[in-house]
Amino acid sequence: MPRRTRFPLHVTRRWRPSSMTQTTTDRPAGRASGSVVPVLAFAGIVVAVMQTLLVPVIKDLPQLLDTAPSNATWVLTSTLLSGAVATPIMGRLGDLYGKRRMLILSLAVMVVGALVSALTSDLLLMITGRTLQGFAMGAIPLGIGLMRDMLPREKLGSAMALMSSSIGVGGGLALPAAALVAQHSDWHALFYGAAGLGALAIALTLLVVPESPVRAEGSFDLPGALGLSAGLVLFLLPITKGSDWGWASGTTLALFAASAVVLLLWGVMELRLKAPLVDLRTTARPAVLFTNLASIMVGVSFYVVSLVLPQLLQLPKSTGYGLGQSMVVAGLLVAPLGLTMMFTAPVYARLSAKYGPKITLILGLLIIAIGYGAGLGLMSAAWQSLVISVLLGAGIGLAYSSLPALIVGAVPASETGAANGLNTLMRSIGTSVSSAVIGMVLANTANNVGGVEIPTMHGFRVSFLIATGAVAVGLLLALFLPGRRPSEKPQLRASSEEDAALERAERVLRGFRGRVLGADGVPVARAKVTLIDRRGRQAGATLSAEDGSYALAVPAQGSYVVAARAAGHGPLASSATHAGDERPVDLDLSLPGETVSA
Repeated sequence: MPRRTRFPLHVTRRWRPSSMTQTTTDRPAGRASGSVVPVLAFAGIVVAVMQTLLVPVIKDLPQLLDTAPSNATWVLTSTLLSGAVATPIMGRLGDLYGKRRMLILSLAVMVVGALVSALTSDLLLMITGRTLQGFAMGAIPLGIGLMRDMLPREKLGSAMALMSSSIGVGGGLALPAAALVAQHSDWHALFYGAAGLGALAIALTLLVVPESPVRAEGSFDLPGALGLSAGLVLFLLPITKGSDWGWASGTTLALFAASAVVLLLWGVMELRLKAPLVDLRTTARPAVLFTNLASIMVGVSFYVVSLVLPQLLQLPKSTGYGLGQSMVVAGLLVAPLGLTMMFTAPVYARLSAKYGPKITLILGLLIIAIGYGAGLGLMSAAWQSLVISVLLGAGIGLAYSSLPALIVGAVPASETGAANGLNTLMRSIGTSVSSAVIGMVLANTANNVGGVEIPTMHGFRVSFLIATGAVAVGLLLALFLPGRRPSEKPQLRASSEEDAALERAERVLRGFRGRVLGADGVPVARAKVTLIDRRGRQAGATLSAEDGSYALAVPAQGSYVVAARAAGHGPLASSATHAGDERPVDLDLSLPGETVSA
């Protein structure tokens, strides 16, 4: 029979860790300070700066690098490709060897790349530096994984929302800053500034962010990493260069075909491995699959406004529709897009706590659709760009904030980094597709004035309609996401999906497992169950489910106390001897205390 005891008492339990993944359902032993969230969000913003760093000087790159326009585009394409490759790989490495360690490595590679670019005007070296800068994109899923491992449940929702939105926040805020630097200083100063921000992010991470003890089992899947990298490069390369090569050219079609073959073979190989780079069976779950597909649509909608509004604002008024603003003013008018995304994070946390991340994703997509719909008639004055930016920032912020919560709630804690890495990759694919399609639309609808291609208002409106169509597809996909079960508590859905985590813990973890009981054996729901090590530090915690059940993993070999507390009851602790197989330990709040020999 299960043993039942009541606190206060000093009890211990000896436990030998198995080969299973070590994780907890609430938070590990390492305590996170209040500075962890802003530091991780700052790292995400620094990484996002890389995406818009060169936007103000795109048209001048051929002259600055003394090369042809088709060659100069590789300065942007190289960052996109390396970021796409690095994101899922760094996520998996973080799951295996430490998310903080891989976050620092990602930022360090970015700093080296920024310095390489800052010191050269040679095309090949510039492409090399920009390729290294792209590797920092893995910092986004790593930061989300660290937050899940360290933060208490009540803070996790808004923290993940801010980290997820940092991609748009960094891009939106960097645009006016980069424009100001490019307009009044040597363009290499952009890279020195990026290197400085990266070094600051590394220093803050070392000082503030603790390493997560959560680790995945197995080893790194090098063949899988190489296969995925090859497939992504073969897929994204024709997307980014298709307008230059021709969408029906032999090179473009051959690369698309090769990508399909490589990714198919890679998928077959991954399904046969015990510890794959990407768990395709988990990825095929409806919650993960439809979230990732919706992420592509959100990425498409986000990038359209970044391509259209700056051009519309900077076109001369002599065109009849251009707004005649300077580079810096145009950047400032688009900046509210990122600011609104930043301020949306706490709003998302409240909405998600009440309605769940699926509803907030749908709400965000609806606001994006309203923003683009209104934008079709709000292109005649500079102030109208502010309205569009704020509306789209609110919608994209809600949508981006919902994505990691949906992913985290559908995968085991040991796969958080890789799963969020794949989700971030889906957004990158969306922005890549958006860049290619919108670039083609604007080029095909442009007017030739004195040998210069000028985008037309018709092209801008068609671009907004394409974004609206992408949002409609995203809405349809979001409707297929699993909804909240009627019995779920709203506050649990806002962050790490406690019911799903508890179910996984009961299935795969070794440690303490049982029920919290009250008077007459009645289960006690939402009791706080804490694992305490021999030094009196918290080594794990969770909440009991509706049926009173709980599960706690033991992070390392040693002596522990399991304590429980619930409203209207006194605290208690319990332990039991371990003989190889897991033995349930019930925590009965109604019994008098006794000391148990472990």
